Amino acid sequence: MDISAWWHELRAHHWLKNLLLFVPAFAAHQFTDSNVWQALVQAFCSFSLCASAVYIINNLFDLESDKRHPRKCNRLFASGKAPLWQGAALAALLLCVSLVLAADVNGEFMSWLLLYFLLSNAYSWRLKRLILIDCLLLAFLYTLRVIAGAAAAKMMLSFWLLAFSVFLFLSLAFVKRYAELDAQLPDKSPKAYGRAYVLADAPLIQIMGIVSGYAATLILALYINSDAVVRLYRTPEIIWGNVPVMLFWISWMWMQTHRGHMHDDPLIFALTDKASLLSGLVFASILAIGANGWPLW
Repeated sequence: MDISAWWHELRAHHWLKNLLLFVPAFAAHQFTDSNVWQALVQAFCSFSLCASAVYIINNLFDLESDKRHPRKCNRLFASGKAPLWQGAALAALLLCVSLVLAADVNGEFMSWLLLYFLLSNAYSWRLKRLILIDCLLLAFLYTLRVIAGAAAAKMMLSFWLLAFSVFLFLSLAFVKRYAELDAQLPDKSPKAYGRAYVLADAPLIQIMGIVSGYAATLILALYINSDAVVRLYRTPEIIWGNVPVMLFWISWMWMQTHRGHMHDDPLIFALTDKASLLSGLVFASILAIGANGWPLW
């Protein structure tokens, strides 16, 4: 069996989503603490291996719907290129190594990792077939990475960061579901494969997703007016520049989704999309200027 096929089965490119573990440290401006960085790097490795184990288990239990999916039918197990027992053995090995790494970080991080593993499997086995519950759980699984990052770094999680994350990731969860429905339009099948949605739900999903994204932007605006920003940023008024950046990015993501350009995972799309990367660069630059002031000041 080609090693690259197994590497693809691990979905290593999805490990990029685990960079969310670093968000609490950056939000709290913990840039120089080597102990924090060491814990977060180890947590990233642990979470990535655990996620790959979940992906393999998901593929093993989702064979029938994958076989009918226009793209997922080419996966290693759905296509019959590899026996199922090999996938089960690899998933067990990845999970064991992940737990060893997590235990070395700290107990709280390991608890969040185990919760992620349990909820991800519950999502794969049953909850992804429950309308709306699936999107809410997807949003929580994204947010859980941020929570786990705070636990690994032994930091208090900001209310503002948690609220912002929930609404932002709920919007991205709706992006994912809308993109799946949109991909099935050529088949003219009235119901989504392995989901509780019908194609007629797409416009409503789009509305809920856009509203969630704009709600996240509103939370960002309220955060900028809070005392926390005054403590963390030298020129907090500069941070207001990130509000239109967020409005643009949310609108851009939904515009690309509406046009049928969205990846199966919106975070992976964002990390490879030029407009999204430019938005992220501008967002980070504004934060840096807000924290340190203009070079000439």
